[in-house]
Amino acid sequence: MLHFLIILFMSTIKHFEDLIVWQKARQLNKNIYTISNNTAFITDYALKDQIRKSSISIMSNIAEGFERNSTKEYKYFLNIAKGSSGELRSQLYIAYDLNYINEEQLTYYMNLSYEISKMLYSIIDKLNLK
Repeated sequence: MLHFLIILFMSTIKHFEDLIVWQKARQLNKNIYTISNNTAFITDYALKDQIRKSSISIMSNIAEGFERNSTKEYKYFLNIAKGSSGELRSQLYIAYDLNYINEEQLTYYMNLSYEISKMLYSIIDKLNLK
């Protein structure tokens, strides 16, 4: 039955843009770009560049994996996206410690990143059962 549900899930999603996890990653990416333009990030080129790359990597790897032709490759790219989510959280702590973002922003972005990671884990787990 579970195998059938996985196949059904995969067959009903036709485009990566339909994936809620990709939509959330897109939202996170937009937010990261916004805060990195409007705070002390402006002069910290290294962290600004790296935190943007991490957020880009999350949504890009979800999309790239979806467009691949095998479950193995899809899982690989989802794992990369999940790793980038962890990298982003680490960089958010740096931004917080340097007072580039406040505690409310840190909590919001961390929660969104954790939510994305959990969704990615869930998809990877389901694909492992295939």
